[in-house]
Amino acid sequence: MKKIWLLTGVLLLPACSMMTTTPEIAYQPTSAQSELYALERWGFEGRIAIVSKSDVAQANINWEHSPEEDLIKLSGPLGQGAVTIQLNSTGVTIDRGGGDVKTSTNPEKFINQEVGLFVPVTSLRYWVVGVPEKSQPVIAIDKGFEQAGWRNQYKTMQPVNGYVLPQNMTVTNESVKLKLFIDQWMLDDKRIK
Repeated sequence: MKKIWLLTGVLLLPACSMMTTTPEIAYQPTSAQSELYALERWGFEGRIAIVSKSDVAQANINWEHSPEEDLIKLSGPLGQGAVTIQLNSTGVTIDRGGGDVKTSTNPEKFINQEVGLFVPVTSLRYWVVGVPEKSQPVIAIDKGFEQAGWRNQYKTMQPVNGYVLPQNMTVTNESVKLKLFIDQWMLDDKRIK
């Protein structure tokens, strides 16, 4: 019996030493990443998966950003179940097709009500290009940063016209995990694979 306790103690020693915490480090984007804030027009095509404790949703995504608005189109295979989300300075519009159009001045809350999952779309506009939102505190972590209670990790990046942009990323909090796979970027109306 003593041998079992001794063996258990020896096995737990390395585990205890590995449980150190690293101090929080303020995230500082590199000068190359800082240039991404100046991008006025960009877009991408890809796939998105949103996993919650009770549901999994997958869709194709096409996101177009301009200084005036963000236009996000979500659809299933062969365009089934298409939803268009339009964000601008006045709020958000969700168009499910067939005349089913709804608007709100509170994007996050409204999308949560309509889609059933909370997704921080205002911050996500920055996160999808690989930078934090400037107006919120941010902490650096391995392969990304934490901001507003969300962990952003960039699994793979890709060179696009002199920039380094996400190809595979996850955005998670305690109840939702969003996975984004970007197949093609578009910068200044030019498609780049």
